[in-house]
Amino acid sequence: MSLRSQVLEQLGTVYDPELDEPISTLGFVSSCSATADGDVSVRLRLPTPQCAPNFAYLMAADARAAVRRLPQVRQVSVVLEDHYTGDEINAAVGRGDGFDTAFPGETEGDLDALRELFQRKALLARQARVCQALLAGGASPEAVVALRVADLPDSDDAVRSVALRAVLGLPHDRDAPAILAGDGTALDAEELQTWLRRARLVSLSLETNGGMCRDLLRVRYGEEVAA
Repeated sequence: MSLRSQVLEQLGTVYDPELDEPISTLGFVSSCSATADGDVSVRLRLPTPQCAPNFAYLMAADARAAVRRLPQVRQVSVVLEDHYTGDEINAAVGRGDGFDTAFPGETEGDLDALRELFQRKALLARQARVCQALLAGGASPEAVVALRVADLPDSDDAVRSVALRAVLGLPHDRDAPAILAGDGTALDAEELQTWLRRARLVSLSLETNGGMCRDLLRVRYGEEVAA
């Protein structure tokens, strides 16, 4: 596999923190190149110039960190295009600095709390889709809450939900409950429907925002992005 292909594969592990979709799938990677010496250049684009700077920074910084994990990479340049705070973000990311150094005096600390908040929303949405699929397939609420991680289907939502649980420090081993409440405890059959109603709203919100981003990107750059 070429270095460029490996870089693109790594970029597929970088998620939009608000939408919980890979930046490559969303069409946010506008170009990627790699030299024989291991120098990599990545350019990112977002649906509008006004996308929230904190999310824009996280994606650019995560992209740089993901590419740097490849042992054959020597230097990495990640540039955010056409964003109203692009100069500040690009400078901070290029130095390997935090978000607070990009906007001194305007923010304090890093973005770990924000990232965790949206990871928890993403987990809720992913688990909702897994649960809906199980119920639609004929499983009863009692059967769903009895399932373990090892019983989950090999779907994108199930795989991603387990990965998010690991990142958040929630039970994720093979014997852990397949569906968890936000505090990491197991759900019982009586509360599953109440939990699912709330989870569906979060899932719908993420799906709607993702669709809007694709539409805005299509209008801005004249390119179709697969859903």
